[in-house]
Amino acid sequence: MIEKVLKGTPTFYIWLLALGAVISLGACAYIIQLVQGLTVTGLSRDVSWGFYIAQFTYLVGVAASAVMLVLPTYFHHYKKFKHFIILGEFMAIGAVVMCMLFIVVDMGQPQRVLNVILHPTPNSVMFWDMMVLTGYLLLNVLVGWVTLEAERHQVAPPNWIKFFIILSVFWAFSIHTVTAFLYQGIPGRHYWLTAVMAGRFLASAFCAGPAILLLLSMVLKKFTGFETGREATRSLTQIIAYAMGINIFFFLLEVFTAYYSGIPGHQHPLHALFSGHDGHPLWINTWMWSAVVMAILSFLCLAFPSTRNNEKMLPFVLIILVLATWIDKGLGMLVGGFTPNTFDEITVYAPSIVEILISLGIYALGLLIVSVLWKIAIEVKKDAGTFDLH
Repeated sequence: MIEKVLKGTPTFYIWLLALGAVISLGACAYIIQLVQGLTVTGLSRDVSWGFYIAQFTYLVGVAASAVMLVLPTYFHHYKKFKHFIILGEFMAIGAVVMCMLFIVVDMGQPQRVLNVILHPTPNSVMFWDMMVLTGYLLLNVLVGWVTLEAERHQVAPPNWIKFFIILSVFWAFSIHTVTAFLYQGIPGRHYWLTAVMAGRFLASAFCAGPAILLLLSMVLKKFTGFETGREATRSLTQIIAYAMGINIFFFLLEVFTAYYSGIPGHQHPLHALFSGHDGHPLWINTWMWSAVVMAILSFLCLAFPSTRNNEKMLPFVLIILVLATWIDKGLGMLVGGFTPNTFDEITVYAPSIVEILISLGIYALGLLIVSVLWKIAIEVKKDAGTFDLH
């Protein structure tokens, strides 16, 4: 099926070339980091995790969100997602690859990854995180390719693949739960030391991931005419609305715990995120307040059918939802965890231009993978006669 990539329009190949240019720029920035070390980043002794780990955390959620299509389709026999599901599985492949690359660039020297493989430490959460991510990548490749191959030949998928489909559902929950354990198991970081961290991660994943999938499918429809189905889209927006409501609720639980308990260690990170520390504002403050406004606005728009089903308004609602969750989980989670430090002092962290360029390169590579896989899926559906789903 790989030969399907060769049947593209000039626009498709221009898009791939543009992504290749961004990847090249990110590779050049990574060479600078390899030569000069992590000193070219904004990381320090007090802030050992930064922009790379923030993107890793967010993208694990994007990868796990494919379960929001798999679970209704195979557990509740909701057939409207049947032709939508391959897009989610292929998006998950791109997201997991990006997750792994962000871990590699965060380690400094890439050969350090071999330490996890050559010297496995089962008592390390990082070891298990690597295992579940690798397993989830293989599951999505297997399930996605086998089901698409079956659709290509217009036959039912083989019975043995159902076991791996069911396994992928439970595996999707595990990858983000284990990632949450990386945070909530660290003593001295009060912003992360909460039992609902895994719940917060899953809730944000199950609203942001499907939102990104819907946005990308809208772009796909504009350029290819592929229609995922109005009823499927409306069902997925309902799922996003519920997940976003739970996500906001979990965040408010943290606010209540911090301020009602009166424990300074729980209050200081929230102070730092929203108003600075000891009267000194931080660059993150404006971002966090913007995230609050966008989160509430997107939830209110999705909560009511009149706005949720408005096809012209929906893309803008989904965009602000993605931005809100990315700021909260991709920036605020890391800055809040390390600010203030264990000595109640501030070490200001901001991503450097090298970090941003490397991150853009990784995102471009992920988009390239998803673009190629979706191109294959679309061509197969055209040949199988399942392309137009109006």
